[in-house]
Amino acid sequence: MDRVIQKKKWTVKRVAAISAAVLIASFILYNFVFADQGVKLKVNEDKIKIAQVVNGQFREFIPVDGNVLPIKTIRLDAIEGGTVEKKYLDGGILVTEGDTILKLSNNNLVQNFIREETQAFILVNNLENTKLDLQRTQFELKKKLIDLDYDIADAKDNYERGVKLREENVISEQEFLKLKRDYNRLVDSRKIEIQSQDFDTKNAKIQIRQTEQTLSRTRNNLKMIKGNLENLYIKAPISGRLSSINAEVGESIQMGQNIGQIDDMNGFKVRATIDEHYIARIYEGLVGSFDFDGANHDLQIAKIYPEVNNGLFSVDLSFTAELPKGIRRGQTLQIKLQLSENIEALQIPRGSFYQTTGGNWVFVVTEDGGEAVRRKIKLGRQNPRFYEVLEGLEAGDQVVVSSYEGYEDKDRLVFK
Repeated sequence: MDRVIQKKKWTVKRVAAISAAVLIASFILYNFVFADQGVKLKVNEDKIKIAQVVNGQFREFIPVDGNVLPIKTIRLDAIEGGTVEKKYLDGGILVTEGDTILKLSNNNLVQNFIREETQAFILVNNLENTKLDLQRTQFELKKKLIDLDYDIADAKDNYERGVKLREENVISEQEFLKLKRDYNRLVDSRKIEIQSQDFDTKNAKIQIRQTEQTLSRTRNNLKMIKGNLENLYIKAPISGRLSSINAEVGESIQMGQNIGQIDDMNGFKVRATIDEHYIARIYEGLVGSFDFDGANHDLQIAKIYPEVNNGLFSVDLSFTAELPKGIRRGQTLQIKLQLSENIEALQIPRGSFYQTTGGNWVFVVTEDGGEAVRRKIKLGRQNPRFYEVLEGLEAGDQVVVSSYEGYEDKDRLVFK
C-alpha cells in the first residue's frame, strides 16, 4: 500500500526566488528613498561663479556708443556750375559768415548777362522813343485842331453869309452849296482827326504797356543772372570751422556738387546707433547719461532717424545742461540709454549661463552648499548688470551664473 507524501511548502528553489525578489525590491526602495535623482556631475567649486539673488532698485537701460558732432553742419554746394578760378581758403580753419571761399568762372553766364543787359538798354530806348512819339502826336493833334477850328470858324462865317445871300438871290445855288460843303467837310475832318488821334494814342499806350512789361521781365532776368554771377563766389553761410573743401584751381564743378562743409562750433550733439530691436521703445525726450572727466552727464534724444541699415538706426542726443569741458568733435562716448524708471525688483547679476539656458532655468545652490540643483525660472527685463527675475527664485538664493557649457543635460552639480 502506497503512502501519501506531503508536499513541502518551503523548497530551496522557492526560498531563493523570494529572496531575489526581496533584494530587488529593497534596491528599488533604497534608490527611491536614499539615492540622488537625475543626472549629476562633479565640478570644482573654484571654477564656477556663484551670485546671490537680491531685491533692489532696477532700471532697464542699454549701452550705446555715441559720436560727438557739431550741433549743426552746413553743406557747401555749388549753386552754379563753373571752373574753379581762385581758391581763397583751405579746410580746417575758422571762417566768418560772408568770407569768400572759392571763385568760379562761367563764360556762358557772363554772355547771358551781357545779352540781357543789352536787350534791357534797347527796350528802355524803345520805350522812351514810344513815349516821345506819343507826346509829339498829341502836340501835332493840338496844332491840327487849332488850324481846323480856325478854318471851320471861317467856313462857318462864309456859310452863314451865303445863307442870307442865297435868300436874297445874290449868289447862285451852286455857290451856296459849295460854301455848305466846305463847312461840313471841315467839321467832319475835325471829327475824323480826333478819332484818328484817339486810335493812335491808344495804340501807343498799348505799345508802351507791352514794352514796360517786357522791360520788367528783362530786368528780372537780368537781376537773376546777376545773382547767378554772384553765386560764382562761394561764401561761408555761417561762422564756424571749414572742415573740408574738395576743389582745386582749374577743376570743373557741376551745379549742385558738394565742395565742402562748415561746422557750427557754438555747440555739440551726440549721434548714436541703436539695435533695431529697440526701435519701438525709443522716442524723443528719452534720457541717457555718460561718465566724462569724473562726472556723470545727462543727454536727451532730440531726433530719431527711422531708416534701418544693417540692423541699426540712428538718433541725435542733445546735452541737457552745460556742455562738459573738454568735449571735442569726433570723441566716442559710452552712453547708458534709460528705457524705464527705477522700480523695486528681484534680480540676479548677468552671467554666461544665459547663452545656454536663455533665462529659462538655472542651477540653484542647496542650503548645505554642497551642490546646485537645476530649477525652472522666468526672467524679464535686463540691463548691462542685472536680469529681472519674474518667477522661480527668491531673495537670498545662490545661483550659478558662470558658463553652463557641458551642463545642458545635467540635473545636479556636485561641488568638490
